[in-house]
Amino acid sequence: MITLRNLSIASLVITYCLIILGGWVRATNSGLSCPDWPTCYGQWWLTPTEFAALGNVGYTYFQVMLEWVHRLIAGVFLGPLILVIAAIAFFRRHLDKAGWHLALGICVVLLIQGKIGGITVLDANSPWSVTLHLGNALFLFTLLIYFTARLLPAEHFAAPEPGWWRPFLLGLWLLVLGTMLTAAVTAKSGASLACYEWPACNGGYLPDLTDPQVRIHFFHRTLAALTGFGVLAFLVLAYRGDNPILRRLAFAATVLVVAQITLGALVIVLYVPVWTAVAHQAIGVLLFAVIAAALATVWRAPTLDTSEPLDVGLHRARAPL
Repeated sequence: MITLRNLSIASLVITYCLIILGGWVRATNSGLSCPDWPTCYGQWWLTPTEFAALGNVGYTYFQVMLEWVHRLIAGVFLGPLILVIAAIAFFRRHLDKAGWHLALGICVVLLIQGKIGGITVLDANSPWSVTLHLGNALFLFTLLIYFTARLLPAEHFAAPEPGWWRPFLLGLWLLVLGTMLTAAVTAKSGASLACYEWPACNGGYLPDLTDPQVRIHFFHRTLAALTGFGVLAFLVLAYRGDNPILRRLAFAATVLVVAQITLGALVIVLYVPVWTAVAHQAIGVLLFAVIAAALATVWRAPTLDTSEPLDVGLHRARAPL
């Protein structure tokens, strides 16, 4: 169990780094620096000399290596690691059948991610393919978080939670996911500076939306604002409850939202330097991970049955899925 837990945590760290590296690739416009897939200029490894022999391909060797290292980590480290996790889960299926099914699902999502990665390259990094690639990666990240949460000591999830926590946190998870996906569309469609000031947008808080790029950018800002309010509600609700894990996660989410708002403003004010774009995604993925962890926490915990009056006695708790 400890070995499986450590491997699962390692897969989380690698997946997080891969998503951030993908953001770095996007911010430096390196997505097509390797124009084919899964090889790069028909080779599995490209030395500086071999790259120079290609002539002027429109990219630097650094951009090529950025994209290639992203592929390398996914194919050589994360892929085999998840296969090992699935193999262990298979041999433990008599102890945890649901865990084996979850591990199998993670493998399927990983395979889909590899396929989408190829489509992204062959489709010339179109906004829709890049967004789909990021969305599937975040879904994979969520499954890994839930898989890891299931391996933590059961006493952390022993207390029943009110049933409304699940839909609330699921809605917040979807809201953060939507905010991140619209951020990818904004970046890839060239709409990052469609609203050239912050917090206003082109002279007002409700700009003229006839320009498609302004619509894309403004929609992202709207979802980001709703995410901020959602996290604030999460903080209030968590501190009214008795679960210390949810309190810590809500506090962390609040801090990350403040940092994310600051970075979002800097992206506009400083005209989208690479470091702000990468940091903006890094903090955004951390926020997403915190919300996914909170969702995993309440999903694993028993659900408090409030159908009976309080004076009847202890509420019955339904077993988690």
